[in-house]
Amino acid sequence: MRAVLEMGGTHVTAALVDSLRTRVIRSVRRPLDARGDAEHVLGTVVRCAGDLEVPAGQVWGAAVPGPFDHEKGIARFEGVGKFDHLYGVDVRSVLLDGVWPRPADVVFLNDAHAFLLGEWSAGAAAGHRRCVGITLGTGVGSAFLVDGGLCREGPGIPPEGRLDLMSWSGAPLEHTVSRRAILARYGDERGVDVRGIAERARAGEQRAARVLDEALAALGTVLAPCLRDFGASAVVVGGAMALSWDLVGPALRTGLGDTPVTPRPGTLGADAALIGAAEYVGAAGR
Repeated sequence: MRAVLEMGGTHVTAALVDSLRTRVIRSVRRPLDARGDAEHVLGTVVRCAGDLEVPAGQVWGAAVPGPFDHEKGIARFEGVGKFDHLYGVDVRSVLLDGVWPRPADVVFLNDAHAFLLGEWSAGAAAGHRRCVGITLGTGVGSAFLVDGGLCREGPGIPPEGRLDLMSWSGAPLEHTVSRRAILARYGDERGVDVRGIAERARAGEQRAARVLDEALAALGTVLAPCLRDFGASAVVVGGAMALSWDLVGPALRTGLGDTPVTPRPGTLGADAALIGAAEYVGAAGR
């Protein structure tokens, strides 16, 4: 059994994962306001971890979005619309001191990496030697995997393994493909979210369909040469936007053009990052 955490913009989850059967045995989920102050955010995370019955001396795996110094466990969030109040905080020390029974250590990894590791272990990327994971939510997360090992450099891999550092139409990709970009492009003053735009697109609203199609086709166009050069045989998509796969899939496929890899949604849902975090701890020999 391995103990893991996943921090998202709206929730935190603590779980025990059976690493032999690659499945979540037990989990605790708490709502989380990522715009709250550091005391609120970290207090919620510590309480959530404490709600899970875990033996003392466990090495926890923690899936956390970036920007974050995952090696040192220090938050670097700034100007991303979530967790800004954690900037500079040593999250590892907070968890080691606050979680009871005390962990032996906390090992951090990027949430997109955790997603793909989970899907490679027991989901949509299982059996693929070279695969790519994309998460679509507040922004664009990405991961590149070869034989279960995460890659941050090499043919087809963007700088630091981060697709969000690439450009589209002379601007960062996230100026086109992100929650904020899609809402700004749609321009509705009534406060509709991306899920609402998707619902309107399904109902036949052309403006909603066009905004989503353009954003996701741009993502596919940027991603296509990466997939070819990397030699990926699978690309798996997760995150909140992937729940609207009937809209996301076709638009992304259009952007990919003649790339011989068909994008697919993840199959593990919320368990993917939890299983991936447990896999990461095991691979590190902790």
